[in-house]
Amino acid sequence: ILKKGDLVVLETTFPPGTTDTKIKAWLCESSGLEPSDFFLAYSPERIMTGYSISRLREFPKVIGGTDEESGFRAFQVYKKFISNLHLVSSAKVAEMIKVMEGCYRDVNIALANELFKICEEMGIDFFEARKNANHQFCHIHLPSTGVGGHCIPVYPWFLIKEMESREEFSRCRLLRTSREINDEMIQYWAEKILLECMKVDKPLTMVKICIKGITFREGVKEFHHSRNLALARLLAEKGLDVYAFDPLLTEDMVKSKGLRYIRPEESDLIFDTFELKFTVAGGDSTK
Repeated sequence: ILKKGDLVVLETTFPPGTTDTKIKAWLCESSGLEPSDFFLAYSPERIMTGYSISRLREFPKVIGGTDEESGFRAFQVYKKFISNLHLVSSAKVAEMIKVMEGCYRDVNIALANELFKICEEMGIDFFEARKNANHQFCHIHLPSTGVGGHCIPVYPWFLIKEMESREEFSRCRLLRTSREINDEMIQYWAEKILLECMKVDKPLTMVKICIKGITFREGVKEFHHSRNLALARLLAEKGLDVYAFDPLLTEDMVKSKGLRYIRPEESDLIFDTFELKFTVAGGDSTK
């Protein structure tokens, strides 16, 4: 299919350097062409599940080629339908831009989760502190059950693995630690749920727990790396009487994930994974 003079632009997120090496080599091997016979560029997608069209219009988009001519040609094509387009010096830089964004978000979510746990330990209202701490130059994220989806939990590993392959372990400590903090949040919330169960006037194993919200993010029917789903499964592994509910999912969809379905009002304890709220029988809610 690839012919001499064609332009190839990739958008899938790669470890920096992939377009220049593996992709170029694969295209040459599969087409029989030389690298100089076609043009190759990279422009990372800047969309979010549920917001694809609006993000395409609003977000700045970058593009870079494996050589100057490839970058220029790709820019000329993309600027016909992308108004906020920026040509960068290389495909490798464009790849790094997307990975850096994911790392930034993962680290900042880990910071929020860590500060939340510290506030809990010290008896401080995290949400009040966060509200008044945030301003133009400070944006502390909201805590969560961890980080899910196709992107943020994955991208830091591109750089972690690259640095570790070079035995430069000290250069990726923050990225690895952030990954660990976010992944361990389900253990933290499992312990919190266990403590809330003890407040219910029933034997522990008979308390009906409803995990409300099992998709990786509110408002989407996606489960990729869902920490909410992982939390529900972890509680089940611990022998607790755990069920799940999600306003976006049918009973069969919940069961297809290996969980039992329940209406929240039929449970003894509800944990809302997106609001991080507990509701006990009778309707009292706590964060």
